[in-house]
Amino acid sequence: MGHVESRLQELGLQLPARRSYGRYVGAARSGNLVFLSGAGPMRAQGAVFGKVGAEVDIPQAQEAARLCVLNCLSALKEEVPDLDHVSRIVKLLGFVNSAPGFNQQHVVMDGASALLLELFGDEKGAHARSSVGMAELPLNIAVEVEMIVEAPAPTP
Repeated sequence: MGHVESRLQELGLQLPARRSYGRYVGAARSGNLVFLSGAGPMRAQGAVFGKVGAEVDIPQAQEAARLCVLNCLSALKEEVPDLDHVSRIVKLLGFVNSAPGFNQQHVVMDGASALLLELFGDEKGAHARSSVGMAELPLNIAVEVEMIVEAPAPTP
């Protein structure tokens, strides 16, 4: 077991089985970059639904962002089976299902960023990020996250 997966285990976390709700792949590689499709806050007992700033408070939304990252990492494992081969988390894009007047999307996405730094360390885990508020998200999920990751392409 690699460092990243050991760290997941230490944190009491596991990668969920990947699910998709449309006709797309979870991960698409172009050279050394892996583009991960948007993932929602799905977990075994159901997703985190609702508007952040109304039905969902900031700590719940931060946890939802963390769940999104776990779902992204599940998709990543289909393309990069050993997460220790990740060279860098390049970019994180977070969409927050925001109630009118809610403007703390960046605080919500700190939950996702903190988890990536915890798993991959400061060197590999430091990433660029955008956090945007949305009027609606698919299925009324609270948060959606997509990522771009650098990982060497497998040699033939």
